[in-house]
Amino acid sequence: MSIDIETIDWIARAKALTPLIAECATRIDREYGLPAELVRALHENGMYRLLLPRSCDGFEVDTKTFAETIETVAMADASTAWCLGQNNGCAMAAAYLPLEAGREIFARPGSVLAWGPPDAGVGARAVVADGGYRVTGTWQFASGSRQANWLGGLTQVVDRDGSPRLDGDGKPVTRTVLFPRADAAVTDVWQVVGLRGTGSDSYAIDDLFVPDAHTFTRKLATDAPGTLYRHSSVHIHAIAFAAVGLGIARRMLDDFVELARTKRPRRGNFGNVLRESNTIQNNIGLAEARLRAARAYLMGSVRDGWLEAEAMERGGLSLERRLDMRAASTFAINTAAEVADTAYRLAGATAIFDAQPFERRFRDMHAVTQQVQGHQANYETIGQSRLGLPFDLVI
Repeated sequence: MSIDIETIDWIARAKALTPLIAECATRIDREYGLPAELVRALHENGMYRLLLPRSCDGFEVDTKTFAETIETVAMADASTAWCLGQNNGCAMAAAYLPLEAGREIFARPGSVLAWGPPDAGVGARAVVADGGYRVTGTWQFASGSRQANWLGGLTQVVDRDGSPRLDGDGKPVTRTVLFPRADAAVTDVWQVVGLRGTGSDSYAIDDLFVPDAHTFTRKLATDAPGTLYRHSSVHIHAIAFAAVGLGIARRMLDDFVELARTKRPRRGNFGNVLRESNTIQNNIGLAEARLRAARAYLMGSVRDGWLEAEAMERGGLSLERRLDMRAASTFAINTAAEVADTAYRLAGATAIFDAQPFERRFRDMHAVTQQVQGHQANYETIGQSRLGLPFDLVI
C-alpha cells in the first residue's frame, strides 16, 4: 500500500519518538553516540529522509516542518536532533548528483551521509583522473558519522600536472566528494563538554579514487530541482541548529516551571515554593517572552524563505533573504542560551545533579553556541550590510 507523503504529520511522528529518545538520553551522553535501537527507530520513521529528494525515496519536506521536527526531537535530546539536522542537510546532496548515483548512495534502507563544515578539511585535494578523482584529505566535525555509511568532504580540484584548477575568475575550483565510510580512516576525537552523542569524529582518505558521479559543487545550481533545493545547505544547517537550541531552551524552561511548583528555597520567601517569588515570576515571564520572540523570528524567516523559493523558477534565495535567515538563526541560538541559563540559574543547586533535567541540557546548549551558526560575528555581517559596507556571506 502506497503512503501519501503529503499527509504525514512529522511533528506527531517526532513526538511519538520522544519517549524512546528520552529513555536513551543518558546513554547517548555517556557513550558518545546514538544507540542502535534508536537509530533503527529513526530510520523506520523516515527521520533521516526528511530533506532527501523524492526521486531517491525521500520526503522533501518544507523547511518550516523540518525546523519544527528538529525542535521537537531536541526537547528530548539535543544530540539526536543535531545528528538529524546535520545528516538531513547532507542528504540534500542527492539533488545535485546524477539520479543513478543519488539512488546508489541514498535509496538503500539505512543510508546516512555525514561530513564536516566546508572549512574543516586539511590538505584536501582531488587530483583529476580518468572518470573521476584521486582524493586525499582529512576532515573534522562529522556529526552523525558513527551512524553513517557514507562520508563527504570539500576538496580543491588539482589538474593532472599538479596545478590547482581555477575558474573564470581565477579562484580555486572545489568539489564535494562522497565515499563509503568503510574506505576512510575514522579517528575518535570527540571528548567534549556537550553534544556528546553527535560523535563528530575526524576522518581521512589517502589517494582514494572517487568517480565523478559521486562528486558535486556546493555552489547553488541555477537549475536547482525544486523549492527545497533553492536553499543552500549552509542555511539548512543554520535552521536546524537554531531549532536544536530552541528545543533545549523550551524543555529547560518547562522543567524549571515544574520544579518551581514544589521546590522551597533554603533562604527567604518564608518557606514558600519558588513560583510564589516575585523575582522568579519576573524572570520566567521575561524568559518566556524572549524564547517566543526568537522562535517567531526564526520560523517567520524560514517561512519567508520558502515562499520566495516557491515563487522562483531558477537560482537560489536572494541576498536579502539569506541575510535574514542568518540573523534569525544566530539570534535564536543566542537567545535560547540566555533562556537556558535563566532556567539553570533559578533552579539553584538542583541543576548541578546528573539525575536532574538541567545539567546535560546546559552543557548541550553551550556546545550549540560554539558552532559557527551561533557566532556573534554573524551580527557584524548583518550590520555591514545594513550600513552599506562590503561583507562576506557564505551562501
